[in-house]
Amino acid sequence: MKLLISSALICSVSILLYCSLSTFTLTSLLQQKTIQLTDFLTAARIITTDLLSLRASSNKPSTTFFGLPFIPPTSFAPTKPANMTVPRAIARAFLATEQSEGAGARVRRSIGTPQLRNLSPFLMLDHASVSPGAGFPDHPHRGQETITYMLHGAIDHEDFAGNAGTIETGDLQFMTAGRGIMHAEMPRPNADGSPNVGIQLWVDLPQKLKSVEPRYRDLRAKEIPTITVDDGKATIKIISGQSHGIDSVQELAYTPVWIFDITLRPGGRVAQPLPAGWNSFAYTLAGSTAFGFEKDQTTVGKYHNVVFEQQGDVVNAEAAKDAEVGEDSRFLLVAGLPLDQKIVQYGPFVVNSQEEVYQAMMDYQSHANGFERAKGWRSGIGRSLVN
Repeated sequence: MKLLISSALICSVSILLYCSLSTFTLTSLLQQKTIQLTDFLTAARIITTDLLSLRASSNKPSTTFFGLPFIPPTSFAPTKPANMTVPRAIARAFLATEQSEGAGARVRRSIGTPQLRNLSPFLMLDHASVSPGAGFPDHPHRGQETITYMLHGAIDHEDFAGNAGTIETGDLQFMTAGRGIMHAEMPRPNADGSPNVGIQLWVDLPQKLKSVEPRYRDLRAKEIPTITVDDGKATIKIISGQSHGIDSVQELAYTPVWIFDITLRPGGRVAQPLPAGWNSFAYTLAGSTAFGFEKDQTTVGKYHNVVFEQQGDVVNAEAAKDAEVGEDSRFLLVAGLPLDQKIVQYGPFVVNSQEEVYQAMMDYQSHANGFERAKGWRSGIGRSLVN
């Protein structure tokens, strides 16, 4: 009798999924031979509710797009008490070595190197220090989004569509290259002569969105929710995502990404939940930080990339209790939805096949298919380095 009921339910739910959202699938369910009928009913009810919600909000802007891989509801995972969390283990940790980039800039690159070619959806992570007279003059992009976070100083940007602006300390810029853009990023001189310092993260676009029109979204420091936890010993800037019940500003990137800027004072600790199945890493900016839980902790210094396993739902971190006064631990914690697609990259062009790389190069050189406005264009801010 259970078998007949299960078969009928499977057919009904499959028809509903096919008609409403073909990319959602119950394959993972059917492969679990031990699943119980009650578990299936609960899961089917959750998925149906989600589909109806998606249909009702289909006319509203959203960062959820068809073509992104579907992560099954957590009800399919082994059951555990509601107040129980599973710490994410560390997959690897390594120092980001310094190298030259652009025109005179110094960069610590930790994603996009032989040590870590990519961590879908993340393609590159640069920690850049740009002294006066250096920068990133006119250059193209296609197929990705870039997220620039200013840690110190200010940087101007300008593109071939007439967009221009400046982000300063604590600000971020989310740029979607889409089908093609050409722009320049040049630092502003600081009064004390110090270098401008920032982070740039490249995020892959879903294949179906690689041909969207370019766009920018600036996020000012004053717009970023900031919370203090652990009796004042931990401060979290919620750039994107959710922490301790507080949401960030929404609709900043096409590919779902969470970003937190976390500072821990001596003895401070934090347990930050992350979405199940997302890839995640931490990049350390200052001090010494112990990641992991209890006996599985690993302590790293500044300028390290710590990559976490996908399994687990929380990242634990703490600063040493005996750290010197004023020696805070600071790191970025980043997580993103992995994209089920091939990555083929040639410099600033990120596509899904070798043929598309050749096409991108041809389009750029012939000023076609998104690069029409690149013909004869030169930025005002990049002229000093090009001449």
